[in-house]
Amino acid sequence: MFDTKPVSRRRFLSLAVAAAAAPAGLLISQQSFAADLPALSPDDPTAKSLGYVADSSKLDAKTQPAFKPGSVCAKCALFSGAAGAASGPCGIFAGKAVSAKGWCQAFAAKPA
Repeated sequence: MFDTKPVSRRRFLSLAVAAAAAPAGLLISQQSFAADLPALSPDDPTAKSLGYVADSSKLDAKTQPAFKPGSVCAKCALFSGAAGAASGPCGIFAGKAVSAKGWCQAFAAKPA
């Protein structure tokens, strides 16, 4: 059932290289997947219910008193986009990309 003969050095090194490269391949596929997500529309029912805006600089603080300047999606714990990306996936809006400059009522600051 199991092969009990010793593994050659060449075979071991090829397996080690493949195992080391696997996480890099996963990161690349996740980044390309994130780039393929459609942008979240402010007209989406969930986006509306959470007061999502794609550009927080255009947000009226009177209509959203929970908004604090600087609390943008890129600084939210739910945002999983790459650092410096214009948009990325969000834990609240599955299958959609939110703007890194956006904001919604689910904002939770990333831990320092």
